[in-house]
Amino acid sequence: MSKYHAPRSSHAFEDDDDSDQDLALDELDTFSPLDTGSSRRTNGQPIPGHGSTGALGGHLELQRLRRSIYHSVRGRRSEDSHHEDIRDLHSEDTAGLLENGEIDRETSMEEDSGPLLAKKRRSATASKPGHKRNVSSIGNIWTKMRSTPQSQIADDFEHSKARGIVVGNRQKARYPPNIISNAKYTPWSFLPRTLYHEFSFFLNLYFLLVALSQIIPALRIGYLSTYVAPLAFVLCVTLGKEALDDLTRRRRDAEANSERYTVIAFENGATSKNKTSKTSKKSSTNGRCHQRVASASRLNNIAEEEEQTQNSNRHAAAPVQELTRMSRDIKVGDVLKLGKDQRVPADLVILKTISTDIDETKPDDTGEVFIRTDQLDGETDWKLRLASSVSQTAPLGRLSDVTINAGMPEKNVNEFVGSMTMGNNSIPLTIDNTAWANTVIASGGAVYAVVVYTGLQTRQAMSTSASRSKTGLLEYELNALTKILCALTLFLSVVLIAIEQIEYPDDRRWYIGVMRYLILFSTIVPISLRVNLDLGKSVYAWFIQKDKDIPETIVRTSTIPEDLGRIEYLLSDKTGTLTQNDMQLRKIHVGTVSYANEAMSEVVSYVRQGFSALSTAYGEGGVKEAVAGTTRSRREIGFRVKDLVLTLALCHNVTPSTETENGKPVTTYQASSPDEIAIVRWTESVGLRLIQRDRKQMTLESTHTGHAIIRVKILNVFPFTSEGKRMGIILRFTNSDGTENDDDPVWFYQKGADTVMSPIVAANDWLDEETANMAREGLRTLVVGRKKLSPKQYADFATQYKDASLSLQNRDANMSRIVATHLESDLELLGVTGVEDKLQHDVKPSLELLRNAGVKIWMLTGDKVETARCVAVSSRLVGRSQYIHSITKLSHKAQAGPALDFLTTNPTCCLLIDGESLAIMLAHHRTAFITAVVRLPAVIACRCSPTQKADVAILIRTHTRARICCIGDGGNDVSMIQAADVGIGIVGKEGRQASLAADFSITQFCHLTKLLMWHGRNSYKRSAKLAQFVIHRGLIISVAQTVFSVSSRFEPVALYRDWLLVGYATVYTMMPVFSLVLDTDIPVQLAHLYPELYAELGTLRSLSYRTFFIWVAISLYQGCAIQLGAQLLVGLDNFQRMVSVSFTALIINELVMVAAEITTWHWIMATSLVATAAIYFGSIAGLGGYFDLGYILTPGFWWRVAVVDVVSLGPVWAGKVVGRRVRPPSYRRVQS
Repeated sequence: MSKYHAPRSSHAFEDDDDSDQDLALDELDTFSPLDTGSSRRTNGQPIPGHGSTGALGGHLELQRLRRSIYHSVRGRRSEDSHHEDIRDLHSEDTAGLLENGEIDRETSMEEDSGPLLAKKRRSATASKPGHKRNVSSIGNIWTKMRSTPQSQIADDFEHSKARGIVVGNRQKARYPPNIISNAKYTPWSFLPRTLYHEFSFFLNLYFLLVALSQIIPALRIGYLSTYVAPLAFVLCVTLGKEALDDLTRRRRDAEANSERYTVIAFENGATSKNKTSKTSKKSSTNGRCHQRVASASRLNNIAEEEEQTQNSNRHAAAPVQELTRMSRDIKVGDVLKLGKDQRVPADLVILKTISTDIDETKPDDTGEVFIRTDQLDGETDWKLRLASSVSQTAPLGRLSDVTINAGMPEKNVNEFVGSMTMGNNSIPLTIDNTAWANTVIASGGAVYAVVVYTGLQTRQAMSTSASRSKTGLLEYELNALTKILCALTLFLSVVLIAIEQIEYPDDRRWYIGVMRYLILFSTIVPISLRVNLDLGKSVYAWFIQKDKDIPETIVRTSTIPEDLGRIEYLLSDKTGTLTQNDMQLRKIHVGTVSYANEAMSEVVSYVRQGFSALSTAYGEGGVKEAVAGTTRSRREIGFRVKDLVLTLALCHNVTPSTETENGKPVTTYQASSPDEIAIVRWTESVGLRLIQRDRKQMTLESTHTGHAIIRVKILNVFPFTSEGKRMGIILRFTNSDGTENDDDPVWFYQKGADTVMSPIVAANDWLDEETANMAREGLRTLVVGRKKLSPKQYADFATQYKDASLSLQNRDANMSRIVATHLESDLELLGVTGVEDKLQHDVKPSLELLRNAGVKIWMLTGDKVETARCVAVSSRLVGRSQYIHSITKLSHKAQAGPALDFLTTNPTCCLLIDGESLAIMLAHHRTAFITAVVRLPAVIACRCSPTQKADVAILIRTHTRARICCIGDGGNDVSMIQAADVGIGIVGKEGRQASLAADFSITQFCHLTKLLMWHGRNSYKRSAKLAQFVIHRGLIISVAQTVFSVSSRFEPVALYRDWLLVGYATVYTMMPVFSLVLDTDIPVQLAHLYPELYAELGTLRSLSYRTFFIWVAISLYQGCAIQLGAQLLVGLDNFQRMVSVSFTALIINELVMVAAEITTWHWIMATSLVATAAIYFGSIAGLGGYFDLGYILTPGFWWRVAVVDVVSLGPVWAGKVVGRRVRPPSYRRVQS
């Protein structure tokens, strides 16, 4: 949360007579409104009063601070040394960014006559005539680069150098386009990358070599097209599917890049800028001359400069107009106009804010705007951002006179070093003045901001890893199996050649015979395997996208649906994924009674009774008199409830804002934390509405009467910090006219976490028990207390607090000690509140279902530790009785040892770790840490950066070799999603970045269960069955070829040639075999009812070496039975008759085997079987070149075929029946 503060003075950073090169960022910055707890330092010493809250709300503002001059740099510097200087300046927050590139370097090294700092003498070398000095400043580099060729600027400046940006004007340097791209390929890289990926699989490489072998006459067996066409067909299908997926991604990217924004166009902006620059330069030179001859006081100089700035702001502003431009057309230097709930399309520096409560022709004094960054860093707290004082006070038309100097692009979303120059004024810019891409404007009104980084140079893009081609685990397993088949083929070929040389020796070269056998047996490694699997994946994707139970689900990567059925680790974001980031106060407890749900109506009644009589009465006494009129039995409870509600309505950092919606005024609230807003909304719902808030006072009105009933003066605010875990405020109640009585008491209100508030509040016997009860319900608890101070007590505190704020040593510790001594002791305990972060629909049952399915769930979030713990409990990610072991704030690697020992000895606990501790673990104890945590049932990682999320996913994947699924909804989750084996993006309220980058896009977290339990399980089981059957289909025909070759004296002659070979793998078997992708073993209801069936997939019962060799044995038996039976019943003398019997029996055998593998019949399955049989028998008349057609018409042909099929199918069928009876599969036990 952010404290309320005085805005920066519009002249706090005006230039004096010195060159801008002599300014330092840490000394120029006056009191930072967001830096309330840290000391600013100059030369190692803290500046008194800087960053404190102040005793009486005031602050010691240092109007002018100047740094001493830089040391002279001898000699000329190379471009590399310039680059090193830039990095050094950036890391030390030096003042190089204040250089505007227009100031003469010879005069920029003058001595500083300011009284606040010691003077430094120029070096003798620097003072020599003609000596060229090179100051380490970004501005000098910018000046130098303006004279370099454009190509050099494009190569060096835009990527690795700082930049100077002329607001509203065309920039001289080239910068990346502002384009979101999740595409994997470019038109030039598509073919090389996809072909390399495809031929990295042994299966495709094997068939490429077989096809190329047919160019050699000695190895040619059939037509070249017989071997080339199947491979070309496979590649066309695979590459076409990849191209279609990538085109879909590009279409989605185009939608995001076409989002429209309002851009401010300045007429004659360049001319105005040039004139201003010349005037600035002249004024700066005159100022330096004046400094050398005059000895006026610094305050007089300040007054003159402030008057000069005010006069310059009165100059006629350039006319502006608003244009609409698509996101992809936004460029560096453009000024955007953004409104509430609008996504920021690029990295911006805020120039000006205009509130909806005031006339747009007048500037907003505060320049404050709240932004939501949960899509960037995962933090749910709103961030307060500020417009620079120079640009905030300037008319809109004069923003084109502003120049921004910004550092080089970087990943760190929490740092920014830059400067702003307008006329003679140069002031530093920090992270407080920025809004990064993918954040969302949370405040009402208009925000004007200039684009500083676009496209690939935005913080969001630089924190995102590049997309990669993903391949399913099933394909890697099949690749290994095909290598086994190839080895078997080679072994069989060598054995046959060896036997041939022994039995029938001749002079032929043996290796030619081996190669010909390898080509003959190439069907053992079926080329149609990839075709069937790829087409099957397309069918699975169609099923997913057409499922009405998970509407709007999109499959962006159709190559990995089987991996959905093999997930072992689920890494989930919190905000927007598990929760809605919508806080609601659900419960209060006042010591003797608690209120929740319908009981809140009693709270409304107490508030109405307690405050209804105060339409004109103010102060604490008036409130008590009103409540005293109630019945004695309700009086005590009424006082408690009234005091708690009043405290919650006053102890916060919320600012109300009135906006117009549909012609009606609507009050909205702005704060840095959604918890604060939830509490203030609740107090409004029970009767007290916040209607006015500024840095000095606050006003409440009764919702029952509509009259202002409470006015208070704000004396001190103590903001919430992650270390303190509490927030406090000191108030004095005032009269209706705003006057106050010095004799009236002062009230200190405080709320915070129970762990820190328990020793602060007075002794009680119910706090610990009640907070534990609320925590078990998953509520975020806040303990509320107050303390009454006499005027003398407050005066003593204020004096000591002010003295502590001015101390040079241990200022923060001294201030905290004074607060603890005077305020934080024996607080009156008023009650406890329970705030709920609303979960996404059906998150609790979904997580429970996934846990029962054997999936280990990790929650990776950028949010606070306390928030993550509450969500983990409320969402049932962690069981209510499960112990959560916390590892937080590790600062040294030695501290990690005991924590790792505990995790090793307690594998059933859950781990909660923050980002800092995680970084230490990964840096110094990577192997030991990941070995211990992968066994835990749940892990919660807080304060994680996007890069850390991706690193965790990669680490688990490489260590366990298990399938990792990552799910998120924000731009900060993109790296994690792309690093996972399966990335799932949820279409969020503020953006689709995660959805666009993911492999699968869903709209709700609960849809994940059906995606995994049903579609994932079916996809894996179907593909496993399909792959093994296709291998069986190729292996059985190769066994028949082997039997025939042995019987024909080891001659490498083809048994089935040309069309018989091609037709067998296509029209005669493909439809029935491919129809196995429609098979299901259980209905969808049982898949959710018995998640243990999903866990069984991890045992590899569907596809393993065991099942593979079972199918090999079946293929060996049936191949031998079919070919030997045909040869015995027909003989080898009549080759065509033998082939007709053998091939017909083979086709019938395969059709019956397909029917035997079907678990649940589908009408398409039956149709494909009947249609294929009809196609085969109908095409026999055209197979006269291979069959003896006259023989087929005789009864002898049919009974021979029947006998062969009975012998080949009978034992296999019987074995299946016995196996299902003896060891029934799990799905049959579930169905029974």
